[in-house]
Amino acid sequence: MGKVALVGKITHVPSMYLSELDGPRKGTRQDAIDGHKEIARRCKALGVDTIVVFDTHWLVNANYHLNCAPHWKGTYTSNELPHFISNMPYAIPGNCELGQLLAKAANEHGVETLAHHATTLGPEYGTLVPMRYMNADQHFQAVSVSALCTSHYLNDSARLGWAMRRAVEDHYDGTVAFLASGSLSHRFAQNGLAPEFAFKVWSPFLQHLDDEVVRMWKAGEWKDFCEMLPEYAAKGHGEGFMHDTAMMLGVLGWSEYTGQAEVITPYFGASGTGQINALFPVLPVSGAAVPPPVASRADGYTSVATRL
Repeated sequence: MGKVALVGKITHVPSMYLSELDGPRKGTRQDAIDGHKEIARRCKALGVDTIVVFDTHWLVNANYHLNCAPHWKGTYTSNELPHFISNMPYAIPGNCELGQLLAKAANEHGVETLAHHATTLGPEYGTLVPMRYMNADQHFQAVSVSALCTSHYLNDSARLGWAMRRAVEDHYDGTVAFLASGSLSHRFAQNGLAPEFAFKVWSPFLQHLDDEVVRMWKAGEWKDFCEMLPEYAAKGHGEGFMHDTAMMLGVLGWSEYTGQAEVITPYFGASGTGQINALFPVLPVSGAAVPPPVASRADGYTSVATRL
């Protein structure tokens, strides 16, 4: 029925907001902002009605969660970096129907997921920053997905992504984009050194590691990348433990996927971390390579619905 039209891995560095403001950082992240605007242009050209964001700033300790409120509006200050993002206004239309379809499909695929549509919960800046530059005209609806998963399996996150693709293609009457909002390596500069590393990656090891990953993505070496993802997430200080990347690859078909990345904003350093805007063509896949669920098969597992 529906269509997954676009999949990407995107930056959400808060210095993008600083880049708008008068001061020494003005204009310094225009390349990343322009990348977001180009992704929005492509989404519009493809007829996308909703952008689903895998947000590595939404921390959850149990289950997977979707914020699919009908509308978000407010003023946001980052608790993490209040000197970077302070008093930033936002207004984003939500998509209750799609959010609930995505959660239903995830549960049917063995990944316990809760959709929150009647909620006062606001999005985190992994969603707010991209929507600021991609959706200033509120053209798109959005759904935010928790991707800072502290106690979760990467295989379950991959399966979640695949379930969401099935939900869109089998049950949704519309066109959807999925964006993994998170960095490559994510080792922040040591306290006191942040200004020195404003435009650098923390170490040569992490820079080389990221460079090799980008090369693999551009070459379509997905079988090897999926095998190395858990170790890359650990040794590369993966943001959100790279659950956003696993979710994104689940949407694409995991190690069965053969597409090649298109880099929209070339790799860059930010406060020690490695960042990129990249898109991945959506190709037909069977889903046979997507991992089976893990948590729901564990001894003693019971659904949260039986405990509330």
